Amino acid sequence: MAELAYRPWRTGDDQTLLQVWGDAEGPAAEQFRGELAPDGGADDGGTWRRCVVAVDEGIPVAAGVVYASALHPRRLWAYVEVARDHRHQGVGTELLRRLREAALTAPGGARALRTKAVAGSSGEGFARASGFGLLQRSRHLVVRPGALKLPVFGDGSEQQSSQLVQDLATGSVELSDAVGRYYTSVHAWDPPESLSVGKAQQLFLSDASGAHGAVVLRAPAASAFGSGVATAKKGRLRAFAVSYASPAAGAAAADGDGEPTEVLLGHDPDLDGDDARDAVRGLLALIAYQHPVVLEVDDSMEALRAAVDPLLETGAAQQLGPDTLILGD
Repeated sequence: MAELAYRPWRTGDDQTLLQVWGDAEGPAAEQFRGELAPDGGADDGGTWRRCVVAVDEGIPVAAGVVYASALHPRRLWAYVEVARDHRHQGVGTELLRRLREAALTAPGGARALRTKAVAGSSGEGFARASGFGLLQRSRHLVVRPGALKLPVFGDGSEQQSSQLVQDLATGSVELSDAVGRYYTSVHAWDPPESLSVGKAQQLFLSDASGAHGAVVLRAPAASAFGSGVATAKKGRLRAFAVSYASPAAGAAAADGDGEPTEVLLGHDPDLDGDDARDAVRGLLALIAYQHPVVLEVDDSMEALRAAVDPLLETGAAQQLGPDTLILGD
């Protein structure tokens, strides 16, 4: 094999590389392929990105990209893919070396890299061999209807239940604040930018995000005039469940339970551990009482893991596909 040449990305490289590479190695690789594009961000005000292509006798056979993330600015995303018949020849290593050099010129100076790969894939193997370690593990799970016993909310009366469990508009400031703070708390391993209420609403609760409904679990409202005096105030939001349209839901339906709904389930990060676990478990039991739900569960989501891990052991929940890993240097 002749020595490969390396150059910046050119228009049309994607068409050639897709033919050479074949199918993507999971959703993460598919997403990264969409980031392969001409360099940008220096003068056009867009996302900072550098992309390098390896060429064998005029034909692109490998490519790598490094780019910034506005939501998680402390690290740069990096991805390398090499045609199967060119692997184990140092091509990926050279691409990564060039991406590391390019990363030194990123706005704000040198930053560590991160990547995402399917567990057990060649992508994970290459990342670990290149010095990347595990930052986070993520799983997609489907919880079957009735997996958890429906809890009694308050004294069990309709009046008190309606005060503790409520539908909430996805445009709610209260909900946007809770979702933003929860996201920040479970991503302490790769801290996001400061999430304003408006930013959280845009990312997780807008029409563009696919959000189309929310239910919240509240703490009992307390009166400032004592327990014997009614209060018009709402109790503090303990947990929330936001539902989304799920493009892969049909594949997740199992045993005739119907098409599951993708849900973001979280809690007020200021709750203590026991209260958070109780709130999340109770709300999960409610939303999955009659219909299956799909959850993305990161290892950092301790309260949610406490609710779903026992369900996996009993078969009341099922993992969809392999683990997704985020690795960084």
